[in-house]
Amino acid sequence: MKKKSTLWIAVIMILLVAFFLKIGFSKPSEKENKRDPKEKKQKKVETYVLKPSLLITEISVSGSLMAYEAVDLKNEVAGRVVMINLPEGKFVKKGALLVKLFDDDLQATLKKLQSQLAIQQQVYNRQSELLKVNGITQNDYDQTSLQLNSLRADIEVEKTLIRKTEVRAPFDGVIGLRNISVGAIITPSTLLATIRTENKIKIDFSVPEKYSSSVRTGMKVKFSMSNPQKVYDATVIATEEGIDASTRNLKVRAVVNSRSPEMIAGAFANVTLRLNENPNALLIPTQCIIPQEDSKTVIVSRKGKAHFVTIKTGVRQSSKVEVTEGLQVGDSVVTSGLQFLKEGNPLKFSSVKK
Repeated sequence: MKKKSTLWIAVIMILLVAFFLKIGFSKPSEKENKRDPKEKKQKKVETYVLKPSLLITEISVSGSLMAYEAVDLKNEVAGRVVMINLPEGKFVKKGALLVKLFDDDLQATLKKLQSQLAIQQQVYNRQSELLKVNGITQNDYDQTSLQLNSLRADIEVEKTLIRKTEVRAPFDGVIGLRNISVGAIITPSTLLATIRTENKIKIDFSVPEKYSSSVRTGMKVKFSMSNPQKVYDATVIATEEGIDASTRNLKVRAVVNSRSPEMIAGAFANVTLRLNENPNALLIPTQCIIPQEDSKTVIVSRKGKAHFVTIKTGVRQSSKVEVTEGLQVGDSVVTSGLQFLKEGNPLKFSSVKK
């Protein structure tokens, strides 16, 4: 009997222990079930605390390098080439004779006129002496003087025609590839060669109309070419007086501060203009913004709750946007979980970025 009693007591004790263990494990789950369903679904969000930041307003536009001075060499009159001094790729001084056309007929006419002028000068000198003693009338003397001046004018015309058979360097520069040879018959439309300045180069680019008021003479710009890592400096020297009506752009010209072998006239350039610097700008991540039909909204944490605030934005960067109205320094802007929040919802934070 004692053995049976002991066995029953052991069984009862085991059942009691199992019962209490079941109750102990079931209580936490019952408590969880009694929690507010909204509280159970609430998700943690990330926030960004606003502080003053340096905002540099820059724009990038396309430009083209150009020689500071460049000319297509052409002759004013048609003729046959008798002499060429076009050293390809070489430097020539201003005024150097580059091309000479046949001018023997003009030279002969010039000599004839010079001979007539010498004779007419002698006649004029004799008549000047005769006029002093009334040996000639004033009318004859005036006629001789007129003929003398006419010959001088004819000689100047002939010299001008001779100069038109010569092509001279208009400025110090480097000759490009020549397109003619000795003996060629050329016309005023024939391209002989090109000449470009050697030491100075300029860059032309266009700025959108909205930024035109920020461009001024003397401002510094930076540009790069095929290698974006290599940046050069230039200074704005002039702008057009008006905006192009077809493109709505303002044409700008800058001169490069230092010449480099990589800079070739006609090359493409990517120009960067720094228009403004604001050391107290308020910048927020772009993912904070909730676009509306006619406005932009962000969610701000105030006293631990979500509040929707309408803002106005300014300059947009790759990952941040400038806020011009609606926020102030110290505001905490929600950056994640925006789609789950409503006005007045309590907030739980997973991280706070500054």
